[in-house]
Amino acid sequence: MNTDLLPLEAITQRIIFLREQKVLLDADLATLYGVTTKRLNEQVKRNQERFPSDFMFQLTEGEFAALRSHFATSNDAPAKRGGRRYLPFVFTEHGAIMAAMVLNSPRATEVSVYVVRAFVQLRELLASHRDLAQKLEELEQKTRALTKRHDDFARNTRMQLRQVFEVIQELMEPPEPTKKRPIGFVTPEEKKPDQTKAAKNMLA
Repeated sequence: MNTDLLPLEAITQRIIFLREQKVLLDADLATLYGVTTKRLNEQVKRNQERFPSDFMFQLTEGEFAALRSHFATSNDAPAKRGGRRYLPFVFTEHGAIMAAMVLNSPRATEVSVYVVRAFVQLRELLASHRDLAQKLEELEQKTRALTKRHDDFARNTRMQLRQVFEVIQELMEPPEPTKKRPIGFVTPEEKKPDQTKAAKNMLA
């Protein structure tokens, strides 16, 4: 098989996330294996015991409606999904391998290897994204701690500078003038009118 005709990206684009699992729709898996969707599901039904719930499950009405809405607005939809009389099935990684086994065709056997690789590649990509997200969270926490320390330091520095400025301003203000007492004997004429009047009242 010419791998150039089936790059891993072509498979990973068909993998969707549903119920916290990575799955392939029956129509997409049938296209990859070179059979019709009806043929794939017939073989699966004949070997139902090989497909437990962690290998394959059927979509609900709500899930199918959400998928149709998503692919109706997507420019890179993996496959057309209109005109179905029943709710589609989806296959996990192990279900896709088992489907290749029950189909028992050279193409299905060969393509199943690339399907597994696509699941593995996507799993590694998600793991790296989780690691990156964790590192970003740790960096954000460190940044918040540094910002808090910086704010505390800046606040304390501003308070200290304000106190310094207040002291400097006090030192720069000129002292208030004090009244000097005249030297020598003060005659009654030199006294202020109110002082002369007060002295007369005391003698009366």
